[in-house]
Amino acid sequence: MEVVCIGSGYVGSVTGTAFAALGYPTVIVDTDSKKVDEMNRGVSPIFEPHLSELISQMVHSAMLSATQSYECVYRADVIFIAVGTPSRSDGTADLKYVESAARSLGKHLNPGKFTVIVNKSTVPAGTAQWVASLIEEASGLLHNQHFAVVSNPEFLREGYALEDVFFPDRIVVGAGYEQAADTMRALYQPLMERNFLDHSFIRGMFAHRLSSPAPVYVQTDATSAELIKYVSNAFLAVKISYMNEVARLCEALGANVLDVAYGMGLDSRIGAKFLQVSSGWSGSCFPKDTAEILQASQRSGSELTIVKAAVQANQGMHDYCIHKVERALTSLQGKHIGILGLTFKPNTDDARSTQASYIIEKLLKLGATVAVHDPQGMEMFRKVNPHLTVHYCERPEDTAHTADGIILLTHWEEYQFLHWDEMRSAMNYDGYILDTRNFLDPQQLDEAGFIYEGLGK
Repeated sequence: MEVVCIGSGYVGSVTGTAFAALGYPTVIVDTDSKKVDEMNRGVSPIFEPHLSELISQMVHSAMLSATQSYECVYRADVIFIAVGTPSRSDGTADLKYVESAARSLGKHLNPGKFTVIVNKSTVPAGTAQWVASLIEEASGLLHNQHFAVVSNPEFLREGYALEDVFFPDRIVVGAGYEQAADTMRALYQPLMERNFLDHSFIRGMFAHRLSSPAPVYVQTDATSAELIKYVSNAFLAVKISYMNEVARLCEALGANVLDVAYGMGLDSRIGAKFLQVSSGWSGSCFPKDTAEILQASQRSGSELTIVKAAVQANQGMHDYCIHKVERALTSLQGKHIGILGLTFKPNTDDARSTQASYIIEKLLKLGATVAVHDPQGMEMFRKVNPHLTVHYCERPEDTAHTADGIILLTHWEEYQFLHWDEMRSAMNYDGYILDTRNFLDPQQLDEAGFIYEGLGK
């Protein structure tokens, strides 16, 4: 089978490259000429561990290429739509990129063969049928006769995306037409049978996963598949919000949230994942996905009140962190604050809709000046937040220069090994640091002369 993937972002670049590695000739389509040129030179258009190496291998083996043209659609057996679905101002998903992709590919479909179009992007329930109608209109062909639209949501964690694509927990396919369902099952057969494990790159990078069990293959209708993605992310957001509120309770009662979380996680019904405390969930997925599913539930008269509460609690956690700094420094007016971490998590350059953007904006409004550092996310953060007047530092240590306080927002591993004595010497009198991830060594920072605070301790 020949595969086309529309979109070279965090989902498209990983998905397209993975299918090439599985032995399917793959073309990635993107309107951005810079990204297309990068991929054809064997360079990843995004920062994702090990992705550039695999792209380079696939491009040089002629299994992977990129283009701005939709002409490759004519030869394709399976076409993935993996474009962005950002939030509108009302919280609903903006499907303009999905619509554009559907209309464009519809104009290039081969009427002489059956083609499966796959919604890989996170899209609201009912989108598959809407996309099918768009393609019918653009192509003049008939759904479930010349082509079929199925839902196959992604479950990739940025920073671990290649591992997740080759070793997923589950593969969810929503297909109402038997031929389309059979095509998708055949497409994923290498992952199900684990017959890709002799690939040298995969063996080298993921030796610890080689004995992992095969994923569970979930076949359902398109609407259920679309909903699985949303309710999964909303549940994780609820879990994080709950733990962050527990951290605030621990501070009020004099308990240690690290011990509380550990004790909770030992219960097999709960599990230890997503019990880590933070300044609140953020990024390109959780905010928009919770907003969309909440809007959908309200429109349908079945409001997810727990999700609504999680969104409110998350906003409260952002503000709580700001209040902690303000309380420690008496006031933020005229104070200089250093920020460590701009991405929503480590090992990615994704700085869209992060906790840093909200917290920095509030700090500036309260009269502070801000210096920031991130190992990978500064370019994107500057691009998506042009309204924020901050100083971008080449070295993380430079954020401490004349600073009254430092806030660690993203737990990049390298931040554990900073020159803390140097940073304390460069700071003003207060020497305050807020570790929103309980990530740093309190004793080391205390010995360096910092006033250290975590969350929930």
